[in-house]
Amino acid sequence: MSAYVIINNEILDDSAFTAFRQRISSTVESHGGKYLVRGGEVELVEGSWSVDRVVVVEFADVSGARAWLNSEEYKELKKIRERCANANIVIVQGV
Repeated sequence: MSAYVIINNEILDDSAFTAFRQRISSTVESHGGKYLVRGGEVELVEGSWSVDRVVVVEFADVSGARAWLNSEEYKELKKIRERCANANIVIVQGV
């Protein structure tokens, strides 16, 4: 069953985040992930969610999503992201 990693990034340093963004795609793809949403325009229609830069990545299953998030490649880039953005990240199992 598909699983989705949903990320909301509040970017604090755009130039540093650009360097992160340029390198992250290869780690997603090498773990079987596919971008469905990657920072497009967002319209809040209800609630009080502080929406910034939303990313949705599809994986074959939850274990694939976790494998990417726990991979050495991602851990290295996560350190960069933590310096230039605040992130909220969830894994959601598909139907």
